[in-house]
Amino acid sequence: MTNRERVKAVLNGQKPADRLPVVEWASWWDKTVFNWQEKNPEIILDSQKLFTYFGLDSLTQFWVSPRGAEVPQPKSHGAPLLETEEEFKAMLPHLFPEEDLKVLRQNLMKAKPIHDAGDTAVWFTLEGFFWFPRTLFGIENHLYAFYDYPELMHEMNRRLADFHLRTIEVIYDVLTPEFMTFAEDMSYNHGPMLSKECYDEFMKPYYEKVIPSIKAQGTKVLIDTDGDVQPLIPWFQEVGIEGVLPLERQAGVDVNFIRENYPEWIMIGGYDKTVMHLGEEAMRKEFERIFPAMCSGRYIPSVDHQTPPDVTEENYRIYVKLLKEYAQKAVK
Repeated sequence: MTNRERVKAVLNGQKPADRLPVVEWASWWDKTVFNWQEKNPEIILDSQKLFTYFGLDSLTQFWVSPRGAEVPQPKSHGAPLLETEEEFKAMLPHLFPEEDLKVLRQNLMKAKPIHDAGDTAVWFTLEGFFWFPRTLFGIENHLYAFYDYPELMHEMNRRLADFHLRTIEVIYDVLTPEFMTFAEDMSYNHGPMLSKECYDEFMKPYYEKVIPSIKAQGTKVLIDTDGDVQPLIPWFQEVGIEGVLPLERQAGVDVNFIRENYPEWIMIGGYDKTVMHLGEEAMRKEFERIFPAMCSGRYIPSVDHQTPPDVTEENYRIYVKLLKEYAQKAVK
């Protein structure tokens, strides 16, 4: 089977003929790669080249940002870019850039022959209705904005939803990705960062506006949110979201628990990255833990976020070897 066929099979609840996909869905931390480069100059910080170097299946991601190049960077991580409606209106000429959609089309065309041949699976990421306002308000002010600037929050998300619909038209005019994610990060180690009431008012209507256009094309709709996502799954199901990544073990997420309670839910990730520096025995034990979920379908095992800098190239190769071993066992 091709890379693309395996991914499609698993996403649709079918068992691939040979093995599960063997992927690294998240780009490696630059610090991780830099550490490898110190001992091995053959290592290059390029995802596709690293896929080949380590013998992994190819994934091709397109992240579509609603912020143009002229939008300034925050002064520090999580700092605000604006505080008022007037500042948002002043920034509007630099948001939702149509020129970027032309570049997106060009990049999709470059990927199309490889995708058509089955040599890569394609996914795309849209910034979600929690994520995007946070990038403008800043982390702290965003949480107050649900109460202090409700109309502005709605205007941001209305415009974002319209931009997403234009983006979707461009994507499907060229090819059909296997899955997509909404970038959200709306949960932390103890659950959601907002109430169900806020979710229903400020996010749900916009998911419902965008998701049907994606699902109509056959692409699986996932959400990317860190932390303990388990309480949020029913919220996501209400709007048509079908799965989640990265399923962080440190936050108490258990892929076997999710599979038992949500048989149709798609999962990507789930492998505890904090054991990877401990050697083969610890890594094998972690594969044994997630193996029931691997056998259950609709689950692509992978690191539950980016491989940490304390993982040596030697240990990463052991991880990949074990991933391939269990990927084969899971389909027998």
